[in-house]
Amino acid sequence: MTTSSEDVLLQVPQVRYKKGDGTLFLMDQRLIWMVENRDTVAVSHLYADIKSQKISPEGKVKVQLQVVLHNGVSSTFHFTNRNGLQAQLSDRDKVKEMLQTLLPKFKRKVDRELEEKNKLLSSNPALLQLYKDLVMTEVVSSEEFWAQHASQYTQKQKQQPQDIGVSGAFLADIKPQTDGCNGLKYNITPDIIECIFKTYPAVKKKYVENVPAKLSESQFWTKFFQSHYFHRDRKYAESKDLFTECGKIDDQEMKKDIQTGVDDPLVNITEFEDKSLDEGYGVANEKTNVTSGTVSQAMIKRFNQHSIMVLKATKKSNKNEETKNTPKQNGNVSEVERPDQGHVAKKQRIQSKITYDDLDSASSSTNSGPSLNLSKVERYLHGPMPDTNIEQLNPSEASSVLRGVLQETKQWQSRHPSSSLVTPAAAVGALGELSPGGALMRGFQEQSLAQLVPSDIENEVRNLYLALCELLSHFWKCFPPSTPNLEQKAVKMHEALHRYHTAKLKPFEDKLIRELSPLSHHLTKHLNQLLNAAYQKFSNWQKIKNR
Repeated sequence: MTTSSEDVLLQVPQVRYKKGDGTLFLMDQRLIWMVENRDTVAVSHLYADIKSQKISPEGKVKVQLQVVLHNGVSSTFHFTNRNGLQAQLSDRDKVKEMLQTLLPKFKRKVDRELEEKNKLLSSNPALLQLYKDLVMTEVVSSEEFWAQHASQYTQKQKQQPQDIGVSGAFLADIKPQTDGCNGLKYNITPDIIECIFKTYPAVKKKYVENVPAKLSESQFWTKFFQSHYFHRDRKYAESKDLFTECGKIDDQEMKKDIQTGVDDPLVNITEFEDKSLDEGYGVANEKTNVTSGTVSQAMIKRFNQHSIMVLKATKKSNKNEETKNTPKQNGNVSEVERPDQGHVAKKQRIQSKITYDDLDSASSSTNSGPSLNLSKVERYLHGPMPDTNIEQLNPSEASSVLRGVLQETKQWQSRHPSSSLVTPAAAVGALGELSPGGALMRGFQEQSLAQLVPSDIENEVRNLYLALCELLSHFWKCFPPSTPNLEQKAVKMHEALHRYHTAKLKPFEDKLIRELSPLSHHLTKHLNQLLNAAYQKFSNWQKIKNR
């Protein structure tokens, strides 16, 4: 049955499929074929599942169109219009042209999803190993894996990325490299592009206007690095490239910033002359005439402009965060308070410069911090001091103790080995029999398990545990199955556990029996216990349910 929300893009009657006559429909999301005089859908293929389409060659008696899916399944439709061969070809061509316009749209969507999934698997080795253990062994389907077992990774990827700050040296980080053909190659990252857009809004405006309508992204950045706008420290004649207007806009913004000035009352940004201790002791200023139009002045101007733009970009991001966190106020109140804001800010700035919190007696008296309860104030003020109650030995007692120790050590040399000790040969033999593989150690000892397991077997056991724990976590979350969805999921996870046991655990146990027979039971004992507990839980639930 078709849903009422689907739109019919094309309807072609008199189309045969597997010796049955019917009608072919091209919907907005899928291709369907319905049997004649019936309201049931016999064939349904999503456009995202269609890999390609094929048509019958010219001159063939049957006019056919074949749809090939990504899983290798194909469906062939035979056009049998009663008006003749030309009408059949016309119907087939309509379907072919419509599919040619629809399939690329859904193919790009599928390719983008596959690219994101491949990137996610390549960046997470644990997830990749879990995908190999569960999907490639057909324990779970690919759709179930991405919907259930990889949901935490996909949710992290969908989170809003953290907004980065603008570094003052981000342009210096763009280091060109020679390409071997008397050219330069610039490698820029998305972070650098974002910093350029934040610092130079005019460049972002040009990017929106030209990419991708007029230029590709690589062509745009090539023109940017070749432009006089990027090399403004060099005195070029004014050129008419793509970024000439950007330079003019930046100059106008800089003039506005110079006229506006700086809000800090303690900074005189307009005074650029150096002051030195001369005969007037810094009182008499002699302004020297500086020649204008030099390369150094253009470079200084560019550095100042770049610093201003970086500060403005940082202030914009801070203001945006403040506006998000602070509630909205009435507009009339803010208009009344605006004239006093500059005066209050000036007083606060001066007060912060002349006031020291640690020397302010008023602030220290009103401090509401926790008070110290000291049992001994002297130890807090002077540090640890030796206690006078410690008993000390007299010099005579110390000398007697020292003589006793020396006498005891002299007796050590006079001791002879007892005849009851084991001979070296017997000791070596006992150690050999008690070592792994010896006569007395033929039975397995659990404390030597880590030493006897090879590294590749250890990695396989670790991967088996990761895959089984992932399946068991979803299995135990279904209990108690209070809803039909949980009951259905419990049945699916129980079947997945059986498939895991057959496809992964049983072959591994057979491998251990062939290669490491003493270890086969001990390595998989706990895994089997986990599975048996899940099986027992499911069987008990089925018994209670069937009562």
